[in-house]
Amino acid sequence: MQIGIVNSSVGNPNARLEDVVGEIEQFEKQGFAFVSCPNIFGVDAITAIAVAGQRTERIEMVTGVVPSPPRHPAALAQQALTTQAATGGRFVLGIGLSHKIVIEDMFGLSYSQPAKQMREYLEVLMPLLQGKPASFQGDLYRVNASVSVGDADPVPVLVAALGPKMLELTGRLAQGTSTWMTGLRTLADHVVPSINQSASSSGKPNPRILAAIPIALTDDAGSAREACDQAFAIYPSLPSYRAMLEREGVAQPSGIALIGNEATLRQGIAAFRDAGVTDFAASPFPAGEGVVDRTLAFLQSEM
Repeated sequence: MQIGIVNSSVGNPNARLEDVVGEIEQFEKQGFAFVSCPNIFGVDAITAIAVAGQRTERIEMVTGVVPSPPRHPAALAQQALTTQAATGGRFVLGIGLSHKIVIEDMFGLSYSQPAKQMREYLEVLMPLLQGKPASFQGDLYRVNASVSVGDADPVPVLVAALGPKMLELTGRLAQGTSTWMTGLRTLADHVVPSINQSASSSGKPNPRILAAIPIALTDDAGSAREACDQAFAIYPSLPSYRAMLEREGVAQPSGIALIGNEATLRQGIAAFRDAGVTDFAASPFPAGEGVVDRTLAFLQSEM
């Protein structure tokens, strides 16, 4: 299992492009295998990765995740292939459906058939990312298109898949999944077996399973749990994440976080590996003076 890191500056609405790229450069120096870059309402994650690709040499860069409904799959394929060329083959495209409050209430688009939208989206996107033409006639997308970026390798895709339908189509059509606010038990009993079974039924190898998890190295677990719930307070209000928390049997983000001393964190990371997670994306959060720095140092020692 690889250990990577979540680029927190991407989600900061006040962050500059240089802040995001500089953080990716620092993560490479610290030895992380990959960085997962959220795409919210600030710096565009794919663009930032393209820039960072010119200033880094080794680290893999993943979007975690780009909302698919506002971007036509052919346009996204063109941007992704260009970014793959800019990074020398170190880019992984993570996409997701986002949330009804964003797609309908903010953007004015339909969120009435999310799983169907993703299935048709992937039917168009995946061949384009392999350098092949897309010819698809569906209910939501009717596309005959080609995209060519001569020096780009194929772009692997991770889909933010949590429910049964999404896990089935992701295992069948994409290279893996990227999860957030999803705990150890839910990954072990639901996500991993569901997506692996779908991939196997389609004659594909087991997919990548990237799990982003809040983490804090601290001797004051109680205060850190309060800080975790405050830092990630929005997520229990979003239906897809609330469903994952409920499946885990917890109500707040701290219920799925790794919080405690070195032995606790080491045991927790090993448990995610044993559950079938292939890529552990640590998401350190402020839980007292020096906690983030100590957590980063611990993670470096575990790689």
